[in-house]
Amino acid sequence: MDLTPLILERKLDSRLWGGDTLGGWLGLANAPAHLAESWQVYEHNLVAEGPFAGRTLADLARDHGAALVGTRPFARGGADFPLLAKFIDAADHLSIQVHPDDAYAHSVEAHTGFHGKTEAWYILRATPGASLIHGLAHPTTRAAFADALHDGTLSELMRRVPAQAGDTVFVPAGTIHAINAGIMLFEIQQKSDLTYRVYDYDRRDANGQLRELHVERALDVANFGEQPPARAVPERIDEARTLLVRCEYFAMERWDVREARAAATDPGSFEILTVIDGAAELGWAGGARALRCGESVVLPAALGEYQLRPAGAAALLRCYVP
Repeated sequence: MDLTPLILERKLDSRLWGGDTLGGWLGLANAPAHLAESWQVYEHNLVAEGPFAGRTLADLARDHGAALVGTRPFARGGADFPLLAKFIDAADHLSIQVHPDDAYAHSVEAHTGFHGKTEAWYILRATPGASLIHGLAHPTTRAAFADALHDGTLSELMRRVPAQAGDTVFVPAGTIHAINAGIMLFEIQQKSDLTYRVYDYDRRDANGQLRELHVERALDVANFGEQPPARAVPERIDEARTLLVRCEYFAMERWDVREARAAATDPGSFEILTVIDGAAELGWAGGARALRCGESVVLPAALGEYQLRPAGAAALLRCYVP
């Protein structure tokens, strides 16, 4: 059976820092309280409709290999769907945290099966005065960082970056970071869920226990030297397309579509299209599907030609493996 565009069931996740706006923005009738994350595209999400309904994205990747994931991801990791796309809504500060790179994940965390975690954020909304933590204000040492954790002066080491809608923030593995209160964003990342909490504001979980920290592993993987820039510099591709960020693991573009537009998948990679404003109809040989704001679709690498027909105007994020 030929592969078609794949709409997946979302994985909804409530957290103690979650907000109350994401469910309404996604058009969910009965959103859970403190909805923090919507995992739009993840290998264990089920296909929601069409000829492959009820199967996971991972199942289809194993069956179809490079026809689904593309020749580039297949050459690197075989039939492994390598990315995770999600929305995040923060009503409170997330923990200050850091993620390992591939080398550390494959050695120390080999039992998890995860790779490292590099990610990027596209900020959708930010309340006045909202900020992000991205790296250190100045290079330091492991020992000095550990001392700051112990004596309560960690805040003085953090680099705070004002958050503005439309910004793209690149977070390479090893960058200490946190999404703070008042921010809703789209995140594209390596599919890894390895997160090492450095500081969590002494918050307690549903059982009244302090949430676990992972200080030693965080100290192992954190970058204490020169820090990467926080904001990625966008590059205009044409009148409708802007490259927001690109690294070895993923690229993300913003498409502003005001009239029907023809495009085609590259056999080298799948695409993830996510509507962040307006609505559009996706058409391909043999079918069409209206996409509402907040919906994501996976386009298999072998799909070929497709069309986007906006309902007036639409903005989409396009993610793929370069």
